Amino acid sequence: MRLFTAVWPSEEAVRHLASTVDRLRPDLVAEATAGLRKFRFTPSQRWHLTLRFHGDDADQQHVIERLDHRVARLLAADPAPPQLRLAGAGTFRGVLWIGVEPGTDSDDAALRALVRAAGGDPRGYTAHLTIARWAAGRADRELLPGLLAGYAGPWWQSRELAVVRSDLREGGHEYRTVHRVAVTRETPG
Repeated sequence: MRLFTAVWPSEEAVRHLASTVDRLRPDLVAEATAGLRKFRFTPSQRWHLTLRFHGDDADQQHVIERLDHRVARLLAADPAPPQLRLAGAGTFRGVLWIGVEPGTDSDDAALRALVRAAGGDPRGYTAHLTIARWAAGRADRELLPGLLAGYAGPWWQSRELAVVRSDLREGGHEYRTVHRVAVTRETPG
């Protein structure tokens, strides 16, 4: 069992990206992934932004209590939720990702505040969403991310953080949200 704190993109953002990935030309994908072993796109229902990985066998209750405490402090400052969109693409070792673009400098600061609330370190944090993985081989640093380099999805706001439990099953990792916490105050009316 692994725990991480994440932000889930809006349904509209996921649908838009999934539609774009579905329309990729198979011949271009084959060329861009030549030499990569076990390349596969991850299911769109698992697409998320990890703010903090808490590790294997983390104490779930402790993680939840700390998150609730940090978010309560964050909400005392009455922050606006960050306006974000999925845009651009890149690779890490064994990973194809879509970038996350804040709308303004204040949206960037708000995203980094969410990383801190999750217990992460915002310095050096690269917001991204993993859309594909492979087991071995080196990706062409231009060709593979080039498939989605010009991608820009619709804007959305992150209104909650989720503590997600990842369990390894026969078919891969299974994600289950075990706790949600709102990161914005809704005003009545």
